[in-house]
Amino acid sequence: MNRTLWTRLAWAVALLPRNACVVVLRVYRAVISPLYGNVCRYHPSCSRYALEAIQQYGVVRGSAMGAWRIARCNPWAAGGIDDVRERRRPYLVNRFGFVLAPTPQQSQSPRAGVLPDLLPQRTRKA
Repeated sequence: MNRTLWTRLAWAVALLPRNACVVVLRVYRAVISPLYGNVCRYHPSCSRYALEAIQQYGVVRGSAMGAWRIARCNPWAAGGIDDVRERRRPYLVNRFGFVLAPTPQQSQSPRAGVLPDLLPQRTRKA
């Protein structure tokens, strides 16, 4: 088998737990979260924060970050904007939220976390 095929297969297996958590959180956000209404003190909401943390930092660290965020969300909290700290080399995420394996060209790019079709086109000044 080709080496790139083995690499892609290894990435798919490594990202499987992360993407399984993405599915669970997406179902929660679609089914259960609307029943509560807009009650979160923070922006983004706790479920969105946990989703972004798991996408960028993995299941263990992302779940811990999400749990810490939920523990801080109480009636005495000031609330406000609390985004997930951005990684130096963020993972690629598709529209549904699945984490994708980086290609060799994207992993060396300084803008590796941005999908190529969403990059602004650079124009040269004459």
